[in-house]
Amino acid sequence: MLAPLLASRTEPARLSLEPPPPYFAQWESEALIPEFLAGRDAASDPRWADSGAETAEEYARWAHHLCGMACLRMAMAARGEDFTIHALRRAVQALGGYVEEPDGAIRGLIYAGAVAWLRGRGIPARILLDAPLPALAPGQLYIASVHARIRTPDLAPPHRGGHLVLLFGRDGEGRLRFHNPSGHSPETRRDARLRPEEFARYHAGRGILIG
Repeated sequence: MLAPLLASRTEPARLSLEPPPPYFAQWESEALIPEFLAGRDAASDPRWADSGAETAEEYARWAHHLCGMACLRMAMAARGEDFTIHALRRAVQALGGYVEEPDGAIRGLIYAGAVAWLRGRGIPARILLDAPLPALAPGQLYIASVHARIRTPDLAPPHRGGHLVLLFGRDGEGRLRFHNPSGHSPETRRDARLRPEEFARYHAGRGILIG
């Protein structure tokens, strides 16, 4: 059912054969992602200070919540602008993009905060809700809400959404091209590719269109 439904709701594909945006993970030590996913304390990341966090403890507290900021960092790097992930987090949080609850829980990414930050820099951006995958025009990027199990497409997700990836185009075979900030292998991190009907199994129909 997914493939016909997607075909009816998705605009014609535009190919994107140019080099992908720069890649950044939501942890600084990309090679350690499988260990962090398996439960390793992020405070042990030898490169934590490169994130812009003030302490290793701050880095560890936020690491599992920053897939959206990793995507935003990649989107800005594609425009030639370099930010640490925590510089972006603080700027977006100041606009309501993250909320720290009294019990210490972190809520976000709240899309409106990221969109406000982008627009404040003169970058067109808008939230898509209950929407098909956009057909990206040249220069456009899409921060897509997907289930984190997209890194293992042989496994069905229990639901859609909860994680963010950066979609930047399609290849010559019609597969979607995207960066995953928490891919567990090089192939599932950088320029990962899935057919639209496969991607749709994980896509929650919402995200941020940039450009």
